[in-house]
Amino acid sequence: MKHPWIVYIQAQLDIRIHLARNAPHRGASAVEWVIITAIVAGTALGLALLIKNLVGEWQHQIEEMGPK
Repeated sequence: MKHPWIVYIQAQLDIRIHLARNAPHRGASAVEWVIITAIVAGTALGLALLIKNLVGEWQHQIEEMGPK
């Protein structure tokens, strides 16, 4: 099962690609938007994974300390 954010980002990219391919006279600018969107989506996904991993590590450290 895919994470909801991954499904959302894929849907957004699919929409952008479809619009870029089917827009009559927007050629280069539409392709540029697709590339920019892909970069932004990739960066957001990378940051989300980084934050998730950091929070998981901190949670593990806190659990190891336990109550005294």
